[in-house]
Amino acid sequence: ARDGHRPPSRAGSGSAGEGGALALGATLDGIPEQLVLGIGLAGGAGVSAPLLLAIFISNLPEAIGSASEMSEAGRSKGAIIRLWVVVAVVVTVATACGYALADVTGSWFTAAIDGFAAGALLVMLIDSMIPEAAKQAGRPAGLISVLGFAVAAGLSNL
Repeated sequence: ARDGHRPPSRAGSGSAGEGGALALGATLDGIPEQLVLGIGLAGGAGVSAPLLLAIFISNLPEAIGSASEMSEAGRSKGAIIRLWVVVAVVVTVATACGYALADVTGSWFTAAIDGFAAGALLVMLIDSMIPEAAKQAGRPAGLISVLGFAVAAGLSNL
């Protein structure tokens, strides 16, 4: 600002920018996640229904949070749907790219991609989702988050 004071933080403000940040986080997390999925498919690893369900469930809070924040900020439903269709197309293309890259990459590539995905997820959680969840749900947010992770971990091991 001109007077030398910084504007207040927008974390959890419900702005369209914040919803966009969640969508970006979902994309940055989804691309490496789907690259690894494509590599696994090319390597003959099957994709189980519980794994797909766990991936879907883990991405649902980002999508819901992003869509509701953008809607509250006045974005049209059509614009929100188009944004999430673009995210879905981008991560689907990442699966195909992972499948194509499987023959020319090694386990180091998969490990690096997993590390990037984990980092992107942590940044998005810490910067956007956890503060908003604590603001909206209060103390139960932590317990609910842990239960959500436990369900996803359990489903991925079926």
